[in-house]
Amino acid sequence: MPQVRIIAKNFMDMVAALPAMKLDKLYENAFICEAILRSLPPLAKKYVLQMLCIEVPVTAKSMEEWVLPDGVSKHRVAIDRLIQLRIFTETVDRKRETTYTLNPIFQTNLKKLLLYGVVLPREPMPSNVTVRLPSSEDLEAFALEQWECFLLQLINSSQIERPSNISSSMMKIFQRGLLSQRDKEAPRLTESGFQFLLMDTNAQLWYIIREYISNSEERGVDSADLISFLLELSFHVTGEAYNINTLTEVQKNTIKDLADLGLVKLQQGRKDSWFIPTRLATNLSVSLTDSSSRKQGFVVVETNFRLYAYSTSKLHCEILRLFSRVEYQLPNLIVGAITKESLYSAFENGITADQIISFLQQNAHPRVAERVPSVPENVTDQIRLWETDLNRVEMTPAYHYDGFPSRDLFEGASDFARGYNALLWEDPDDSKKMSLVVKAENHVHMREYLSRQRQ
Repeated sequence: MPQVRIIAKNFMDMVAALPAMKLDKLYENAFICEAILRSLPPLAKKYVLQMLCIEVPVTAKSMEEWVLPDGVSKHRVAIDRLIQLRIFTETVDRKRETTYTLNPIFQTNLKKLLLYGVVLPREPMPSNVTVRLPSSEDLEAFALEQWECFLLQLINSSQIERPSNISSSMMKIFQRGLLSQRDKEAPRLTESGFQFLLMDTNAQLWYIIREYISNSEERGVDSADLISFLLELSFHVTGEAYNINTLTEVQKNTIKDLADLGLVKLQQGRKDSWFIPTRLATNLSVSLTDSSSRKQGFVVVETNFRLYAYSTSKLHCEILRLFSRVEYQLPNLIVGAITKESLYSAFENGITADQIISFLQQNAHPRVAERVPSVPENVTDQIRLWETDLNRVEMTPAYHYDGFPSRDLFEGASDFARGYNALLWEDPDDSKKMSLVVKAENHVHMREYLSRQRQ
């Protein structure tokens, strides 16, 4: 069974992958410099701040003296990260002495930020203009509803009503990775799509934003400008209103797409219109390892493979259907069972046992989350055993060769195939048949070898 892994990179990984010219352009924005400084490992932050007012290169030997002997590994990680982000420039002179220089653009803008401070290019709108702003609870409910609406659309576009407030252009961005569609057929989830649904919300968000940025060039949007705006958006205050007229045309289109995902809420007044960032938007610069934005668990799994999910969410019910048999659903309770048949269906769709177990552990109800383990061991062991049942036999395309005229030719062909690591099976004992099986990818080489031997 093919294994598909989705890597949900964070913003700093995307920033590090940009060309040098675009990186320097990003560093002209003070908010980018601050966001990157926040994301660095503690030791890397220390190096940046220590070198902030140093205008000359610093030798590697001098920097090694800044850490204790037991911090060498952390020192190497910090230096590698700074070089990846082009915050440090590494130079080796003729004497093979390594020196590091702080990126002058990054240095200048970060120094201005720390000394004088900067303000956002837009300020919150006054309360007398925006008299009906949603409460924090309403904003949280809106973000959750939009996010679940989007994920429900991904789960089964043919059965779930298409929400009118999600644009077709936004859905098309994910056709390549999470959805596939044949002629005159409704879109269906790919193996990556099934795995995506089992991720936590923060990882899902990073994956979607990464795909959105990756496809920006096709929409005529510069990826560096888009990253800059998204990171800048994370510095806005949740629940405050910001005038849309302060945005460029590209940023206005981006805000509309982000509203589809629940990152911002759009409102229209008598004269002006504005957007209100939700918690999802202000968490954009948070590390993937930060669990502060994760929701409270809701799943209880018993030793008899019964599953109870205390949730009113239709999305939770649909996700549980991916690997379990949902028996009935009450207003605030979903009852189901993990069965061999339901898991086989999940495995065929590309979901792995480890992903299912991880989902159950991450979403464990608070009453069982404190237990060790939070999911019974007999259940996790059985899920892994049922997965191995499908992997007992591995199919390998191959060619069967027999009828060799002599043992010398048979043994030579066996040695030739073995040299390519292509020999799967041989039967040297039967002097009449003398057969062997070789991987299909090496059939051309075998055919050429046998032709040369016959000549």
